[in-house]
Amino acid sequence: MLRQLYAKWMFAWETALTTRDTNRVVRPLDWGFDWLPSVHPVPGEPAPQNPDLHRMIARNTGIVANSEEFFRYTTPTDFRLEDRHPQLFPTNFRPKTLAEDAAWRRKSETVGAAPAPFLRFTSPISTRYPENDVVNARWYPAARRPSSAAKPRQAIIVLPQWNADAFSHNALCTLFNRFGISALRLSKPYHDIRRPAETERSDYAVSANVGRTVAACRQAVVDIRSCLDWLEQQGYQQFGVLGTSLGSCYAFIAAAHDPRLEICAFNHASTCFGDVVWTGQSTRHIRQAFEEAGLTQHQVRQIFTSISPASYMQRFAAVPRRRSLVVHATYDLTFLREFSLEVLRSFDRHRVDYTSRTLPCGHYTTGETPYKYIDGWYLGSFVHSAFKQLAIQP
Repeated sequence: MLRQLYAKWMFAWETALTTRDTNRVVRPLDWGFDWLPSVHPVPGEPAPQNPDLHRMIARNTGIVANSEEFFRYTTPTDFRLEDRHPQLFPTNFRPKTLAEDAAWRRKSETVGAAPAPFLRFTSPISTRYPENDVVNARWYPAARRPSSAAKPRQAIIVLPQWNADAFSHNALCTLFNRFGISALRLSKPYHDIRRPAETERSDYAVSANVGRTVAACRQAVVDIRSCLDWLEQQGYQQFGVLGTSLGSCYAFIAAAHDPRLEICAFNHASTCFGDVVWTGQSTRHIRQAFEEAGLTQHQVRQIFTSISPASYMQRFAAVPRRRSLVVHATYDLTFLREFSLEVLRSFDRHRVDYTSRTLPCGHYTTGETPYKYIDGWYLGSFVHSAFKQLAIQP
């Protein structure tokens, strides 16, 4: 009885949090073929009833088969650290958020206000939005202690959730610094300072424009790997990645294609990108566009195969020393629990070395008290212990 009441209360709270923003826009389906490389049609196949759907499925199949090429890149040559005053870059118009944004703007204009270091460089993947093509990562360097002179230099790349503001996950980075681990808090494509002026939210990262959504993942993966190149240039030797929600998807695919990422923390995880889009509360407006175009859940799963973690599970599992954490929530209405459990079953099948932790809340309520502290404990304790173990391995 108490469990049922708790579940009812949690689902109501979760629903309230996912519906409080009123600036989600339903945009019509756009296949976005111009965002993706071409793929030759399969010979001998009959003419499909929906040729655009057939073409997009073929493109995804081709990307998965040639993913090494799809996520290939050239290391940027314009890495630079810039001192900038942090800004919030909110994605909603709630009074509390607007007041916080105004406070930070006033602070940045104060004489003597301390700026923060940001890693900036041109993304190897270019788009039609100049602001999106300048990668932005707030830099949290850990102080080197004399007692750790012989210890390998360690760093982690942190990717917050979809539509995160620029301050999300900064507290985790300062926590990692206490462990002697440096951190880069990466702004994902189309997020915070990289968000095009024509949008109020980070809609271009995930939308009914299929090709652009796939291309955003490609850019995120390449940006993560470019950050690793910069960290290596600074003398760092051991690396990890932490991603939340959409950031978890990007982090997984980056790790699947870059063995340098030996410590991986996935804060909310799912197997198939399309299933999350179809069933998640926070993507109802995108599902509406697909339904209006006559697509089914199975078809949406197919057109996002190339950015689904399930497509790269074997590649991910091939790194021998890799350790992973999967955090999922029992009452998640965005990444349904069944999808997170499938990640764990897939890890078991592929013999991935992982730790599983469960939150007694939902997706959005993870950011609320007291659950955010439980989540922070899971993430912080795992990252600390995993890097500590990695440092002593031969």
